[in-house]
Amino acid sequence: MPRGSGADHSYADPPLLPDGDVVDLEAFLGTGGPIELVIGPGRGGFVIDRSAADPDARLLGIEVRRKWACIVDSRLAQAGQHPRARVVYDDARLALPRLGPAGCIARVFIHFPDPWWKKRHRKRMVIAEPLVAQIIRLLGPGGELFVQTDVPDRADTYRRLLNDQTSLTPAGDQPGAAELQNNPYGVLSNRERRAQQDGLPVVRLRYRRKPTEG
Repeated sequence: MPRGSGADHSYADPPLLPDGDVVDLEAFLGTGGPIELVIGPGRGGFVIDRSAADPDARLLGIEVRRKWACIVDSRLAQAGQHPRARVVYDDARLALPRLGPAGCIARVFIHFPDPWWKKRHRKRMVIAEPLVAQIIRLLGPGGELFVQTDVPDRADTYRRLLNDQTSLTPAGDQPGAAELQNNPYGVLSNRERRAQQDGLPVVRLRYRRKPTEG
């Protein structure tokens, strides 16, 4: 069970990653096209729509809330998307070190993370150095990391952290910048759709994994 998540007995049998120290994503998601990782898919609108929009992509969502992992993975199964699209119940900070092989992921999506406002909660932030290091390990050359938030202070924190990563390069609308005006992936997350309806500005950042040297 992911740490820091209370059990919900109405969803007693959540979808999980296979046991073991290493999880082979190529085997878990079956054969197909590029692998995409969604950290914190929540109610699952993005994963479900993305799997329908790109039938070649293989998607893994890692969701720390048991209820939504159960609901969204069940909806993917009902839509006939298993095994190439799955959502599992886990804490991404614990799950990513188990995933492999290195360089197997084409895109990582993180939509509106870290919904805590007080300074004492900063230690709970998902986008922090340990997770970013694991994302870089899993991204193949040219692989993309896409982050969006409607909290400007958080966007500044993410931008500083990601700009400091020597293995990443900004890949926004303008050369040398990470910001994107629009979502380039054709589908919206639930929170992104709501932010647009409410007229809230959304900061979108995209980075690419630099080619491996040597």
